[in-house]
Amino acid sequence: MIPNIESIAARLRVRHFRLLVAIDEQGSLLRAAESVAISQPGATKALQEIEEAFGSSLFVRTNRGLRPNELGHCIIRYARLIYQDLAHLREEMEGILDGHGGRLAVGTIMGAVPLLTDHLTQLLERQRAMRIEVVEDTSAHLLDLLDKGRIEIAICRTSVSARPEAYIATQIWEEQLAIVANAQHPLVGRPAQLADLTTSTWIVYAANMPMRRYLEQEFQSQGLQFPTELVETTSAFATLSLLQRNPEFVALLSTEVAQVLSRTKATTILSVDLPARSEPYYLVQRRDRSLSPAARLLSQQLLELQPSTSHQ
Repeated sequence: MIPNIESIAARLRVRHFRLLVAIDEQGSLLRAAESVAISQPGATKALQEIEEAFGSSLFVRTNRGLRPNELGHCIIRYARLIYQDLAHLREEMEGILDGHGGRLAVGTIMGAVPLLTDHLTQLLERQRAMRIEVVEDTSAHLLDLLDKGRIEIAICRTSVSARPEAYIATQIWEEQLAIVANAQHPLVGRPAQLADLTTSTWIVYAANMPMRRYLEQEFQSQGLQFPTELVETTSAFATLSLLQRNPEFVALLSTEVAQVLSRTKATTILSVDLPARSEPYYLVQRRDRSLSPAARLLSQQLLELQPSTSHQ
């Protein structure tokens, strides 16, 4: 039986996590001990303390050294995260003491990337030495990162969550959508309808994502069968690459992203009317956590975009 978290936390120290990472990298307890500047008996004792803390063996002992078992791989992965977080903590403390504003980790869905980058540029003009990490992913994954504390704020949607009440979500932007295609697509320069694209290969989000739901509802409302030839991705670069190589492919994107991609001259926005509105973007944070000064600065900028609606 795995000990409870209080027991694990009471037994483990940062040096234990550092040793775990070293063993994984070196494959040998002797070489790991040398890399973290402790004696081999000290490393042997520390590894015994680690396995006792977790109540399980974490390595397979072979004549070639130590090989992590399944539990070992899991714990080493978290050991790396803990050590990385300590490095980020030091960076942020250093930035605050130097008056640079510290470090900020922020998430965004693909459609809001242009919006976020505009505001990050403004923020960096005010706080030039600030360290910023940007994570682009689906709303579901961004909310998971918020829950785990890997990011502080996100531009996404909470409608995909089973626990939307866990977040403060403030509407900041009404998304407009466009259909994008290769510049050589047969419908370029001609007024078109969604019905003209039923046989196209569509680049789409995964099922149950807000953008995918919108597209399915739009086909349904017009009495059209949803296309069966699909490529699923959340990557703007993969979308651009696919559109460049396939003149028959099309993608539904936010107008802001569509305009950015169209600057390459390899893609263009088709003249297809999309009457329904998609779900707005929200600035999202965990309800039970306060924001760092850097996150508050960015949040203030984003909340000034327009009169907002907050889900309290």
